[in-house]
Amino acid sequence: MIFDEIADFAAALPAGAAVAGLDYGEKTIGVAVSDGMRQVASPLETIRRARFTADAAHLAKIVAGRAIGGLVLGLPRNMDGSEGPRCQSTRAFARNLDRALGLPITYWDERLSTVAAERALLEADTSRARRAQVIDHVAASYILQGALDRMRHL
Repeated sequence: MIFDEIADFAAALPAGAAVAGLDYGEKTIGVAVSDGMRQVASPLETIRRARFTADAAHLAKIVAGRAIGGLVLGLPRNMDGSEGPRCQSTRAFARNLDRALGLPITYWDERLSTVAAERALLEADTSRARRAQVIDHVAASYILQGALDRMRHL
């Protein structure tokens, strides 16, 4: 089920289940996971996109292996808050994931998450090549951490 409100999403999560954050892009999907207490988001991996069925199968392995109870998808709104074609693509991906995985799904505004991830990697003196490899799953952890922080204050 897809929830537009984070409070409804939080209520639908199984007790003690971790949550995964996804930074859905045209070529890759950044994946981050939380701990079971939903306090800390950690970058996990970047999936090179293929067909949806292959992407969903890869995500299903992560979900099963890490006892994931729900998904937070970054919603790439425009800077003025409006939704463009990338938001429509993300929402379509969420609908397909809902059918494939059957987990609670919600959205989190991802504006500037990649910028924040890039800054953190620059501050850590990460090489350009390494930044290119990890930027998507680091951005996913920023998305997930924002949602976790909000759920803690509900």
